[in-house]
Amino acid sequence: HRRRPCGDGADLPVGLDKAQMKARLRQFLTNTLTLLVLIAVSGALFIRVAPMDVAEFHRTYPGHDAGDWPMPGGFEAVRRVGGDPQAALTRLDAIIRATPRTKVLSGSVGEGHVSYVTRSAVWGFPDTTNVWLEGELLHIHGHLRFGGSDLGVNRRRIEGWLQALGQL
Repeated sequence: HRRRPCGDGADLPVGLDKAQMKARLRQFLTNTLTLLVLIAVSGALFIRVAPMDVAEFHRTYPGHDAGDWPMPGGFEAVRRVGGDPQAALTRLDAIIRATPRTKVLSGSVGEGHVSYVTRSAVWGFPDTTNVWLEGELLHIHGHLRFGGSDLGVNRRRIEGWLQALGQL
């Protein structure tokens, strides 16, 4: 390509003046920004509508004794419940169902195992929570579905539920 000097130290391709170059640059930046917005919107839509496979997310994670068990992207709280564990699970189920943007994925209190999906307010990121009884132990395991860190959201949510239940 031949180039010609334009007087301010920059060379322009032959046949394009400064105004044409600015117009091309503006069009390139507009197209790039539009593409990035479309990618972000597509990702957000995928996150909101991606199916939740019950076989993958409705499960228990046995082995933890009473206590708090932080993990990357999630949190598990295990509490020893006195009295009637089934009654505690019933009360906790009502508390969880009252949480905004939360719905049951699978299971029931009668089965002793319920899985829930709670979505974030802005982007709709899904977090799964499994609640189950193991004898007199009440397990609450919350974990993100996408990404590597939940920024402590699952822990705060579970601790809020336990506080409402009187089991913190």
